[in-house]
Order: sequence, then structure tokens, then C-alpha cells
Amino acid sequence: MKFIDLEPQRERIRQLLDERIAAVLDHGRFIQGPEVYELERVLSEYSGSAYSLACSSGTDALLMSLMAFGVKPGDAVFIPSFTFVATAEVVCQLGATPVFVDIDPDTCAMCPDALERCIQALGSRAASELPAGGLSARGIIAVDLFGQPADYQRLNGLAEKYNLFLLADAAQSFGATQSAVAHGKGVCRVGKLAPITTTSFFPSKPLGCYGDGGAVFVQDERLYEILKSIREHGQGSERYRYERVGINGRLDSLQAAVLLAKLTIFDDELRLRNEVAERYHGMLSGMISIPRAADGSSSSWAQYCVRSSKRSDIIRVFKEAGIPHAVYYEVPLHLQTVYREKGLIIEDLRNSEQVAREILALPFYPYIPEGAQEEVANAIRVALGH
Repeated sequence: MKFIDLEPQRERIRQLLDERIAAVLDHGRFIQGPEVYELERVLSEYSGSAYSLACSSGTDALLMSLMAFGVKPGDAVFIPSFTFVATAEVVCQLGATPVFVDIDPDTCAMCPDALERCIQALGSRAASELPAGGLSARGIIAVDLFGQPADYQRLNGLAEKYNLFLLADAAQSFGATQSAVAHGKGVCRVGKLAPITTTSFFPSKPLGCYGDGGAVFVQDERLYEILKSIREHGQGSERYRYERVGINGRLDSLQAAVLLAKLTIFDDELRLRNEVAERYHGMLSGMISIPRAADGSSSSWAQYCVRSSKRSDIIRVFKEAGIPHAVYYEVPLHLQTVYREKGLIIEDLRNSEQVAREILALPFYPYIPEGAQEEVANAIRVALGH
């Protein structure tokens, strides 16, 4: 049994992959070749976003977005503590301060109520309680964990209320949807739920390439033009003329070719992911805490994570049975040594800490055999004494 197996997918699109890769080898434009621009067009059409910008990784997509907003020392950026390190890392790289916010234990995404409390508390704190020079609330990075979008209805409202930017870190949720009726948009795909959204094309993601890759989805043309410049070392309209500090954030043409091939079956794989999730639901319901998409949302099921206070018992049985597994994320960021020093904690983060003690990711991919899922469920049953 494998935790994630990309081979069935690769065999399914082998011919198209070979053709796409061969075309890149033939034209030789390995950086910013025609496949990159074709990919950006297809991503915009799929997501409904006004503009899409392919880039070198999900982390660089986050960094570029913060650079486009002009994030700097003295800025406070609100982020969930229960997330992958990149969310905090990019804030600190720009000299800003991550303010850790607790999560909703049902979705594992940032809790809007906790966010508003933190925003208000930061504004009322005395200068002596803040880092030298003080802090000004600047923005929010919401994170879509395990395939499900955060509560963008409320998060967009809070961003507007407190004049903050809202950046959606959708590294794990590309392909998911959410109702945005309150904003007059109906049901929207990830990429259009926030003013700016980033995603990752790391190989294990719902849409992944064969290396690092990412994208930024943005609705504002001015911001899009700034992002294009940042991606190309800050270059302006003329080559070797620079308007701002940038990075080398370009996506390789070969990775774009892989993504274009995978996009031809992406919707069908989302259907298969939902079928796999439903099978797990049926096998595990009533035995362990299982994930569910919130009302009005769909999930792209990047991972299938259960929760149990007896996680160590389950892991022991998994190891004995040779069942692969993973823990996302065992130590919340506010408890990591470097981010205890770099970040700010305004209120307790009890949900983040409890979920980190209980979370467990099961083997999951679109083509996992039903028998493998039954083996996983039986091992959990043994571990929990059901």
C-alpha cells in the first residue's frame, strides 16, 4: 500500500505527457515558453479569476503576493498557527510579524471569530506589549487545509471592515468550490473567493506537476502587473530595466506542459477523490472523527485526515500492518522555537494545539483500491477496540 501513488495517473495520460514534453524539447524555450502562457489562460478559465500567473512554487506565490502588497517591517499579518511553515516563513522573510490565530476545529481553517478578537486586541495593545517600533495590522493570510476552502464569506467581510488585505493560501484546495452568494457571485471556484489567491503544484497536490510549481490568481489588473514584474526580478516593460525588487519566480515550461496534460483529467480526478472520501466516510463514521466539507463548500480532498485522542494507538497498529500515514501538522507554528521568537500570540490557541495532538492523514489518492481502504479501516477498528 502507498500513501500517495502517482503511477496510475501517469499511465492514464502517458501519451499526452510524452507529446507535451516532446514539444518543449523541440522548441527549446524552457523558461517562460508558450506552455506557460497557455497554462495561465487555462487556469483563469477554470478558476474564473481575471488573471492567473504561473510561478516557481506555492511558497514563492505567497512571497510574491506579499511583496506586491508592500509588506514590510512593522506590519502585522494574521495567519493560522495550524498550517505548513511557508505561511509564516514568507511573512518573516519580509521583516513583518505573523500574528497567530486559532482555527475552527471542524474545518482546521482560521476561525473568523478568533481573527476579529486578535485584530481588535492588537489595536488596543500598549506599545510596551509590542515589538520595538510597534505593529500595524496590515493583512490576513487564510489557509485552506486538506482541500477545503476557509470561510471566505466572513473573512472577506472582516478584511473590508478593518481595511486589511486578504490573501488566500490555497496550496491544498485548487479545484474546490464555495458559495459566495453574499458577495453576489453564486458558487465560485478557488481562485475567485478572495482578491488574491495562491496555490501549489507540488507533486502530491490535487493538481501537481513533476517538481515545484505554483500560481497566483488575482482580480485586479494593477496588482497583476506588479506580480508579473516581481516574478521577473522586478523587471519593467523593457529588458534589463528594473522598477522594483523582485525574485526569480518563473515556472519551467516542462512543468507547465505536465500541468496542461493533467488538467485534461482533473475534473474526473476530483470526482474520484470525492468517491474515495465517501468510501472512507462510510467505513469510519461512528468510529472516529472524520472530515466533512462545510455547508456551501466542496473539497478537493488533498488529504483525508481523521482525528483521535488515541492517535498513538492507531499509528502503532498502522506500523505493525505496514500502513503508511502522516501527521499534518504535529507542532503548530506558535510552538516552533523560531516562530515563538518571530511571531506574536494574542490569545490562547487551544484548538490548534488539540488538533495537532489528534490529526492523522490516511492513505489517499484518486485511484486507491477499495480493498486498501478497508485494510486501513480495519486497522483503525483494531486500534480503537471497535
